Amino acid sequence: MKAQEHYSQVAVAWAQALLELANERKQAEEIGRELSQIGELVQQDEQMRVFLANPAVGEIERGDVIKRTFGGRIDPMLVNFMLLLNTKRRLAILSEIAAAYDDLIEEQLGKIEVDVIVAQKLSAEQLEEVRQRVGAALKKDAVVHQYVDDSIIGGLVIRVQDQVIDASVKAQLTAMKRQLLTARTK
Repeated sequence: MKAQEHYSQVAVAWAQALLELANERKQAEEIGRELSQIGELVQQDEQMRVFLANPAVGEIERGDVIKRTFGGRIDPMLVNFMLLLNTKRRLAILSEIAAAYDDLIEEQLGKIEVDVIVAQKLSAEQLEEVRQRVGAALKKDAVVHQYVDDSIIGGLVIRVQDQVIDASVKAQLTAMKRQLLTARTK
């Protein structure tokens, strides 16, 4: 599971608990979108991040700010979740919880993140073909992110979680060089 590999067990546990509640209410994706936006806000706003993590700020004061800032703007369940995190002194890991939740919901929906590194940007049709082939091989709905790196010369590199398939021209040239050097020394 991707989430457990990249996030603390505490963050994953909180994310799983929230996902279970959201699933009971059939709002997992909606809650995920809102939580993701809050996570991004916290990541981008240093004042917010410091405020949420600052032990000098009292629980009541922080709770009041959460209610004023988010009350009526996001799902009440998510406001209550944040208030519970506040009570348990876990708001400092809110962004990590949001990221873990994203991974858990993608896994639940049968999606998998795939990074594709190419020498030149692929057309929409080519990218769709890569998405379909990788998805079929993994038996999941691949969500493909394309990155351009001209140093690979040609071909592509596919990264799925912690696995890398390097089908680049650069890798093939390096392998041939190794073979030639090994053959020469024999």
